[in-house]
Formats: sequence, structure tokens, C-alpha cells
Amino acid sequence: MQAVPAQATGHYHERPVAPFLRDWFSAVWVHQLPEAAAPPVVVAPDGTIDLQWIDGHFRVAGPDKDPQTEMITAGTAVIGFRFQPAAAAAWLGVPANELLGQRLTIETVLGRKGRLLDADIRHRPNLAELIASLEKSIADHAHCDAADHTMQAAFRLIGGGPPAAAPLIPWLGRALAMSERTLRRRFDESFGYGPKTLDRILRYQRFRRLSRNSETTTAMLAAEAGYADQAHLVRESRRLTGSTPAQLERILAGER
Repeated sequence: MQAVPAQATGHYHERPVAPFLRDWFSAVWVHQLPEAAAPPVVVAPDGTIDLQWIDGHFRVAGPDKDPQTEMITAGTAVIGFRFQPAAAAAWLGVPANELLGQRLTIETVLGRKGRLLDADIRHRPNLAELIASLEKSIADHAHCDAADHTMQAAFRLIGGGPPAAAPLIPWLGRALAMSERTLRRRFDESFGYGPKTLDRILRYQRFRRLSRNSETTTAMLAAEAGYADQAHLVRESRRLTGSTPAQLERILAGER
């Protein structure tokens, strides 16, 4: 069975997490896979790290810099808690580069604390009650250092896009008052990879946001998102998703 982008199968929705979790998590999302045979799904890098509830257990979905293909049982509801930028490393007590490309059980990452977090969840008759129970359990077991606010600022800087023609690393170094060596180390610890990789990922996310409900040409959207030209966008789209923007739009429209 051919793999498809994750957003092309099943039903997906998200909302903000409960207020008591917002220092650490930005959203909770649910991806309900179809009851019929579910195809393998391709998960594209998006610059985030998730704590996921799947098959009755928590796992950590680490940062990705390449597309990942996963096979998830038909009918499964995956519940994800998306960490705030640069918050996962402090909450988990593990540098993000040690989680790069990984899907790890919570026990593998947190040891006994992870076992207790898993064990605290009881069966709930509906999805809303289950999510509320998961949020409470996460809050009850959260005893961690403060999030790295400097690296959260770095994420926002890159998300907004560097000034035109400004070399990325020197620009970030000046903005954050860091040497290049320190900058790269802090990025590895907070995001799992360096500034240039995060810039590529967030630039593509910018393009995807701009392209939703837009009648503008792909070439113009590419320029607005920060690409040198449309060919640059196509190369990066293949690298991050395995598909060109046109192929991805056809898949999402059901024209496989």
C-alpha cells in the first residue's frame, strides 16, 4: 500500500491545551485513522516535538529533519500534545538532538517517571474525557526546569524569516548575543538540529500557511515565503515531504 501524507487520511483536528499546560504545550491534536485499512502515513518535519498517546501508552515523537513513514493500525486515534518551541528538552530532561528522528516510549525517555505517567491513565468512555484525563496526568507529573526563553525567541526570529540577503548564522548571533559555537550547541539541545535546518523547515511551513485558501501563483507564494525561486521551493518540498507542492495538493484533494 502506497504511503500518503498524514493529513491525507482519516480526520485531524486540534485545539489549545488546557490553560495549566500552556507554559509547556501549545496544542493538543487528534488524528483519527480510518476504520478501513489505513495506509502508511508520511510525517513531514514541522519544527516541533510531540508527546503522543497511542495504543494506550505515551510516546515521544522527537524532532524530524527528514520525512518519516509510519504504519498505524486502522481505527487508531492518536492524541498528540505539541510542545512549545524549545520546551521539550527541559520537560523531558533530554537534549532534543538525542531524540532526533526517534519515536520512543515514555518509559525509555523518563524511566520510572514515565511508567508512573502511563499507569495514571484510566479508561474513559469518550475522547473528550480521555483528553482531559491525559492533560491532568501530564500536569500532575510535570516537575521540570524552566523552558529556554532565549531559544523560544530564536524560534520566533527564524519563524518570521531573516532579513533579505542577511546571512542566517551571523544575524542570529547578533540578535541573540551568542557566538556561532554557542548558537549551534543551543539549537542542537533545544530543537535537535542547527539553525539552517530549522530555517528550512519553518520556511516550508510558512509556504504551506500562505498557500491555504490563496489564489496567488506558486511562484509568488514561494517568493513571499522566502525561497529564491519556484525551483528552490520544489527541491525543498521534495526533501521535506517526498512530494512537490503540486503533487501534495493533488493528493490532499483526493486525486491520487
